[in-house]
Amino acid sequence: MLFMKENTRGVKFKVFVQPRSSKNMIAGLHGDALKIKLTAPPVDNAANKMCIKFLSKSLQVSKSSIEIISGHTSRTKMVLLRYTDEKPTRSEISGLKQRIISLSAPPKTA
Repeated sequence: MLFMKENTRGVKFKVFVQPRSSKNMIAGLHGDALKIKLTAPPVDNAANKMCIKFLSKSLQVSKSSIEIISGHTSRTKMVLLRYTDEKPTRSEISGLKQRIISLSAPPKTA
């Protein structure tokens, strides 16, 4: 099960980044973290930058609303998805959580 926790600034969740992959993709769960494969190498903060860019596109939020709060030099990172308002509604919190959870769902086969 994916680790997620609400706080006053947003929703925190874990990601496990696999750099130097053949393509950018979400590969399900790795323990309690969302596994993300990225083409960027783990040098000069390139993988962290690509992780933020990829998550913002996948979650359909701005890059400025996503922050890596710990694990900058580790494969396992804690990411914060910020609320849009200072006092978010329950529906906004629930919506953000649902977006994150939907990323961890296995791809549907036809």
